[in-house]
Amino acid sequence: MTMKTFKLRIYPNATQRLQFERNFGMCRFVWNELLNMQTKRHENGGKYVNEFGMNYLLKPLKQEYPWLKEADATSLLGVSHNLHLAFQKLFKAHAGYPKFKAKRFARPAYRSNAVNGNIALVDEAHIRLPKVGMIRFRAGQLPKGKIKTATVVRSRVGKYYVLVAADVEISSWQNADASVGIDMGVADLVITSDGKKYVTKRFDKALAKKKHYWEKRLARRRRQAEKEIAWDKQLKVVAPRQLSDFKNYMKAKVMVAKYSEKVANQRHDYLQKISTELVSKYDVIKLEDLKTKGLLRNHNLARAIANQSWRELRLMLEYKAAWYGKKVVSVLPYKTSQRCSKCGYDDGKHELNVREWTCPRCHTHHDRDINAAKNILAA
Repeated sequence: MTMKTFKLRIYPNATQRLQFERNFGMCRFVWNELLNMQTKRHENGGKYVNEFGMNYLLKPLKQEYPWLKEADATSLLGVSHNLHLAFQKLFKAHAGYPKFKAKRFARPAYRSNAVNGNIALVDEAHIRLPKVGMIRFRAGQLPKGKIKTATVVRSRVGKYYVLVAADVEISSWQNADASVGIDMGVADLVITSDGKKYVTKRFDKALAKKKHYWEKRLARRRRQAEKEIAWDKQLKVVAPRQLSDFKNYMKAKVMVAKYSEKVANQRHDYLQKISTELVSKYDVIKLEDLKTKGLLRNHNLARAIANQSWRELRLMLEYKAAWYGKKVVSVLPYKTSQRCSKCGYDDGKHELNVREWTCPRCHTHHDRDINAAKNILAA
């Protein structure tokens, strides 16, 4: 059995949207309360309270704040679980101390656990969720198997989604008895050792003009709104307006987020298609272990490199390979583009504008990227 997540676009009514928003806020409130408790205990020399201890503290917290009982109970248990994981990363991975969540910046999401059939597919167009009941949805692929959790998320443009995690039985694909080396680049996104190139698609440039149109208006409307807020404070208005009270500003903000989301969706879809094709064709996939953080310091190529999403593609290849019984191997990219794949001669470092070169020893003419892919396969 393999855990697989299905993304469903849901269409809640006004009452259900209100319940979602309240649940988002309650989970954020509980996170801040538990984190504050842990911080105070540390300052006073107390010991860390583990996940089970935090679960036990939810009961007195509900007695102090009765409105917390309106939230899905399992979603509050998910908060203590996530906070425990955050502290585990602090102790083991040194990821930094957990932060308090502000309403402006916190991701609007909460996770419910499947208990006694509280999460279930009613039919091909409706799903039942705790506290909100039946909701209409649309999806490219219906959830299968035993449902474990459901995570409700609201995007920046106001769309609601539910991520359903379920245990499914995935049958392995037939072995192709083939291996491939993959070189990742900027001019071409993926270059295989077989000589096939998957071109780079600049989705961000295709929508750049439309997005910039609304970015200019967003900046202008924000400046105007901040001036009016400052006037309210000078006049000592009892309840000065907030940025969210200005409808034109909020409209521009949503439009900018809309185009950003569209670019991300297009890029994600393109990477899904490439990764599925590679996993279906090859049993062993070797790719470069690129350090993107260092490459982004090149300001001439930083935007193009960020658009490639090499890390996202690698993650897709890894989890799909695990599903279907294939293998993904990471290789150090040391000298892969300057060493001859035929005789092994090191021709020295080549500038980025050198896309083809001839080996001085064996006189083999190389395409820079395909040669690198062949060296990755042989590594």
